[in-house]
Amino acid sequence: QVQLVESGGGLVQPGGSLRLSCVASGFTTGKYVMSWFRQRPGKERELVAFIINVSGKTRYADSVKDRFTISRDNGKQSIYLTMNRLEPEDTAIYFCYARITTLEPIVTNDYWGRGTQVTVAS
Repeated sequence: QVQLVESGGGLVQPGGSLRLSCVASGFTTGKYVMSWFRQRPGKERELVAFIINVSGKTRYADSVKDRFTISRDNGKQSIYLTMNRLEPEDTAIYFCYARITTLEPIVTNDYWGRGTQVTVAS
């Protein structure tokens, strides 16, 4: 059974930092692209960052580039999102996401964690 469990959210002042964690189970994280999404109040869910399994290359939304860093520790079945210079506009629920394809049978499923709330306010 695939599970993604986020942690590390909280209340932080503008300019502060947080580190989110996502622990996965039921599949091998090292075989898949792993992503962080967020949903800001009144907005649609949006991609924040992803990390490619083979190369370790990363990509970021323009709004978080140079402030956020996504990383992974496959031995711990975990991915992380280090968020620096946080702004009130970063207030959102942050979700861990994985798209997993099995070969026998060939099935692709999207998996989401329940999310962790990040609030940036003074």
